[in-house]
Amino acid sequence: METTKTPADAHDSAFPLIISVDDHTVEPPDVWRDRLPRRHRDTGPRIVRAPLKEMTFLGGRFKPVMGDLGDEGPLGDWWVYEDLRRPLTRLDTAVGYDRDEIRLEVITYEQMRPGSYDVGHRLADMDVNHVQSALCFPTFPRFCGQTFTEAADRDLALLCVRAYNDWMVEEWCGPEAHGRLIPLTLIPLWDAGLAAAEVRRNAERGVRAVAFSEIPPHLGLPSVHTDDWDPFLAACAETGTVVAMHIGSSSRMPSTSKDAPPAVGSTITFANCCFSMVDWLMSGKFERFPGLKVMYAEGQIGWIPYILERADVVWEENRGWGGVAGKVHRPPSELFAEHVYGCFFDDAFGLRNLDAIGAGNVLYETDYPHSDSTWPKSREIGEAQMGHLAPDVVERIVRGNAIGLLGLTDDGLWPGGAR
Repeated sequence: METTKTPADAHDSAFPLIISVDDHTVEPPDVWRDRLPRRHRDTGPRIVRAPLKEMTFLGGRFKPVMGDLGDEGPLGDWWVYEDLRRPLTRLDTAVGYDRDEIRLEVITYEQMRPGSYDVGHRLADMDVNHVQSALCFPTFPRFCGQTFTEAADRDLALLCVRAYNDWMVEEWCGPEAHGRLIPLTLIPLWDAGLAAAEVRRNAERGVRAVAFSEIPPHLGLPSVHTDDWDPFLAACAETGTVVAMHIGSSSRMPSTSKDAPPAVGSTITFANCCFSMVDWLMSGKFERFPGLKVMYAEGQIGWIPYILERADVVWEENRGWGGVAGKVHRPPSELFAEHVYGCFFDDAFGLRNLDAIGAGNVLYETDYPHSDSTWPKSREIGEAQMGHLAPDVVERIVRGNAIGLLGLTDDGLWPGGAR
């Protein structure tokens, strides 16, 4: 395995050790098998090796079809849960492959980089990439737990959410990680009261980040303009738990047509973040819950200045008939500065316009192990794109803002795992 400076000696570098606020874990096969009650072992999420019959990814929709054993087709490992058949794919774990070698294909655990699912190998790959600590979004549950929200058996789904969170806190971010992996937990999105209870349960063990949908109505859930989410939002505000929204957490990637190739959606992935941020800024929630913080993972930041400018103009000139006069009492740009964080891994344009965003509202990420990831050159890319910034500003973006937002130690570690 390639080696480079480890966190012990990397402080010699002029570029700060990275705290990535958007990486991913590919869940090991035993996450639910080992944690669900025995009666659910055969009905909860489990891995089956089977051939691929067909698979398409068009118009922002991913449609794989699993074959039967004995059928022709490439073998892959599939998550099986109720009627869902979801394969592991090369896009789930593409680091280490040349960009032109990456295809939409099914794979097995043996065919992926071990750092995708194994803590020890993950830390080694973080060392290679000048990364000290990382917060990881899920794979099989999808970015905010949509898999369980769509399940027919809600009692089992709730057990699955809790089992995932226990694995995330106790094992993925457990003693072996030495505080370098930062927990991100899920909630039962179908019940705001249960969601609030799960936020508080995890906050008691030091968790300060929870996944949520960028546009809940796309999942058949209430919008943030309703009061339905208030119990959940109150729990987040009271416990200092940041609401983390990843691109695609509405199960609908931006696209233009049913036959648009994935390259179209990949170019405009920021769009849902843009729509979502305007929702939040015009919802009145930040004024009702002053302690609330939200972050947009993998949304990049270059689009933010114009949206803030436009939102301020609309609020100033049209709030009388725009439906926000009674609930949004300050310019949206002010609310953004106090409550919203944009996350990026490759956005030279956004960094050139940092003054219009705010150095305190920007976080760095590496997107390991996805195909967009800057691994193993996140440091080099950061140095190239932030070279015009003062060292103290770089420090804030690369690690300081994340330390404050996620309740990490001054050294950049998760306190619950640094013991």
